[in-house]
Amino acid sequence: MTDTPSGAVFRAFADETRRDIVKMLRSGPLTSGQIAGRFDSSWPTISRHLSVLANAELVVAVRRGSEVYYELNTSVLQDLVQHLMEWVEPTLPKGGNRASSKRRVARTQEA
Repeated sequence: MTDTPSGAVFRAFADETRRDIVKMLRSGPLTSGQIAGRFDSSWPTISRHLSVLANAELVVAVRRGSEVYYELNTSVLQDLVQHLMEWVEPTLPKGGNRASSKRRVARTQEA
């Protein structure tokens, strides 16, 4: 992994609405109006959520004519997933293999 995700990325994912916006953008770019139309929240509230996501570099705003489209920045998401996988995947010792590593983990848990 090239970089550790910033605290802003984790803060952005701490809110359910922002997680929902990220899920919505998986299918492609949407305007802020299209995003806001899917929530009961006020326009300024959704705008703040989009700002938090943009500050964390999870979304990119692209102007097309008079519309601003938001799209996912997949490289930041890939870095985040890589970082999280490092938390749960044990590091293999030099010359070790995954099977011997799993046995060591099992022995540690039994103790």
